[in-house]
Amino acid sequence: MKVFSGNANMPLARAITSYIGIPLGKSTVSTFPDGETFVKIDENVRGEDTFVVQSTCPPTNHHLMELFIMIDALRRSSASRITAVLPFYGYARQDRKDQPRVPITAKLVANLLVASGANRVLTMDLHAQQIQGFFDIPVDHLYAAPVIYEYLKTKDFPNLVVVSPDVGGIKMAHAYAQVLAADLAIVAKRRKSPTEVEAVSVIGEIDGKTVLLVDDMTETAGTLTMAAKTLKERGASSVLACVSHALLNDQGVERLRNSDIDEVITTDTVQRSAVEGVKVTTLSVAGLLGEAIKRINSNSSVTSLFRFNGGMTS
Repeated sequence: MKVFSGNANMPLARAITSYIGIPLGKSTVSTFPDGETFVKIDENVRGEDTFVVQSTCPPTNHHLMELFIMIDALRRSSASRITAVLPFYGYARQDRKDQPRVPITAKLVANLLVASGANRVLTMDLHAQQIQGFFDIPVDHLYAAPVIYEYLKTKDFPNLVVVSPDVGGIKMAHAYAQVLAADLAIVAKRRKSPTEVEAVSVIGEIDGKTVLLVDDMTETAGTLTMAAKTLKERGASSVLACVSHALLNDQGVERLRNSDIDEVITTDTVQRSAVEGVKVTTLSVAGLLGEAIKRINSNSSVTSLFRFNGGMTS
């Protein structure tokens, strides 16, 4: 088994290989002056079970091309199996035609991964779980929930209620509510633009309670901050946000600084610079991904990785 990495999240790749107990595979991934990506695998991979770790965080298109080219290089170097490890799967929000004459880009990315030579995909907390069906190759879909739960259970949150910031996140919020033995509530929202949302109403009792907002990803933090503001107005004593993938651009950071959110709990699926003025707790999923890679390599079951606190992520 050999694990390689693109430039999207090198610290996570090193943490994964450290957990597995092997060195990170040697490769050269650089850019020509005109912006084209150059890749060279610097060690023999003939007949090897290979894994390429690459989150598709910004710049998304550049990191996707790195991934495709690395997979092609491994295929042409006679690797026996190539698994694309995408801790964060970009373009997942474009998973359907929600208006006329638009693409289904999540499916296009799936096609490109297969065309480049990937034999298997390992990913985490997809924005829409049906994206697994876009592939005709095996997909192992992990959840960050077990890692986040281990952190949450060390805290003593009084009168905890788990809140989904939109209707689409109810299943994820329900899973957290079950394992944390907490109540469940929902914020109904209306999206005004790709960066602006408007909270419409709150379904559930949140007055005087500690609120845990649960979402799969945030970039501009519009949904989270608007939900937090609405919940505070409805009497929530404190608001925490739990997000699997926190990409956080400048607008998102500024919104969080001026928001009612006391703490953002996230993972290291995407690499980002330090955020000043916002309490961000980053938990590592390297152990979870490393264990999955070990089990894929040995053809063992990964089902137990979905279980935590006697329950199972849905």
